[in-house]
Amino acid sequence: MAAFIAKQMVGNQLSAVKGGDGGDDGDDKEKAEEEERERQEAIKEAEDRRKEKHRKMEEEREKMRQDIRDKYNIKKKEEIVEATPQEEPNPLMRKKKTPEELAAEAEQEELDDFTKLKNQIETQVNELKTQIEGKCVMQ
Repeated sequence: MAAFIAKQMVGNQLSAVKGGDGGDDGDDKEKAEEEERERQEAIKEAEDRRKEKHRKMEEEREKMRQDIRDKYNIKKKEEIVEATPQEEPNPLMRKKKTPEELAAEAEQEELDDFTKLKNQIETQVNELKTQIEGKCVMQ
């Protein structure tokens, strides 16, 4: 960046001494292109330095966090990524279910109802069995 500024200052003074009004348009275009390239390189270099500095700072912060976790025996929080995608808030944009999917869901609900009823009956039978065993004592 400093080299760029120095070239700009020296270049402007040099063209003023030479009498830069020579009317050399092709040469001016080349100089302008060269200056633009140098400017772009300087910008890119500065951005790279900034990114490297930021990366180093983040590494230091993460190291410090890990040291604190180790010192106090804290486990690192890990973000839970949901396997199922989020439901869109707009109900008009949701995926429409096919008749086969609707039939499968209805059948699943019936099986769920049947399973619930079966479990309920089994628990009642087991309760009656324990009550009867409690009243009858075999000797």
